[in-house]
This record gives sequence, structure tokens and C-alpha cells, in this order.
Amino acid sequence: MNAFLVSVGVVALGEIGDKTQLLAMVLAARYHRPAVICLGILVATLLNHALAGVVGIAVADLVHPTVLKWVLGISFLLMAGWLLIPDKLDDEPKPLRGLGVLATTMVMFFLAEMGDKTQIATVALAARYDDLAAVVGGSTLGMMLANVPAVYLGSKAASRLPLKWVHGAAAALFVMVGVAALADAAGWFGA
Repeated sequence: MNAFLVSVGVVALGEIGDKTQLLAMVLAARYHRPAVICLGILVATLLNHALAGVVGIAVADLVHPTVLKWVLGISFLLMAGWLLIPDKLDDEPKPLRGLGVLATTMVMFFLAEMGDKTQIATVALAARYDDLAAVVGGSTLGMMLANVPAVYLGSKAASRLPLKWVHGAAAALFVMVGVAALADAAGWFGA
């Protein structure tokens, strides 16, 4: 349950103001089909985060547990710093010819999530907790908690959120997870 809840919290907070959330708002404004866009985000996130989770578990299997704890602790601290850097869409997304709203959303969201903060967080969480279902389920729920309101409420709601505070809270959560991982690596929690 801990892996699921941490994954929900980390990804939901980390996604607010993220480029994929901005993409969700742009898609909603362009297509005016919020339910279809939300379904596309769900499918893309499940696929993307399942792959990320598999990578995380593979890394955990390849790296010595003590080294992994140190790497994960440092990674979470670096992610905390990365969360404090505001995201923006590089370009206005262009509709994909021949694809409907669902397929366009799935492809664009899947690609935008590649190498994104929340995908990398999912890799690290899967390596940390070694519970693929809980991490992917939690990270997907966190993604939906952040993006469904963005799709339905659009930029009006997002512009009213104090993004510095939200990113600060997300960074604090990453710091706590990172410090816990480093404390575990240092043996502060016992053997």
C-alpha cells in the first residue's frame, strides 16, 4: 500500500504544471472531447508507466541493493530540484493526420511523457519498491488526478493554482523519499 500511495502523491504533485498537463489542456481546447482525451491519457499513461516500471525493476535487479539505495536517494533529491524548474510546451502540438482524437491523444501524450519527470519518478519508484502493479497503478492514478481536472477545467483552473507552492510540495515529498532512501542506505533504520 505504501508504494501505491507514495506513487499517487509523487506523480500527482509532480504533474501539476508539467508539460504533459499543459498538453492535456491544449488537446482539450483543440478537440472539445474531454472524455475521449481523458481515456487517451489513461491508456498512454498505463503503457508509458508500465514500461517505466519494468525498467525500474530491471535496474533494481541489476544493481547491488546497497548501491541502488544510494542511487535512488540521490535520484529523488535531484528530482526534487528538477521539480522546482517550471515546464513549458516547446511547441504547439499539431494534430496527427489520419488519427482521431483518441489515437492523437494517446500518441502525443505517450511521446510527451518520455523522459518526463513523472516517467523518471516512476522508474525510481519501481526500483525502490519492487512492486510493479502498485507503482504503475499509483503513478497512473496520480497522473489522472492531475490531468482530468486540467482537461475539464482547462487553463482557467491551472492559472489559479499557485504552481510554486505545488512544485515546492512535490519537491518536499521527493526530498522526504530521497532522505528515507539515503537513511536506509546508511543503515539508520537497522539491518
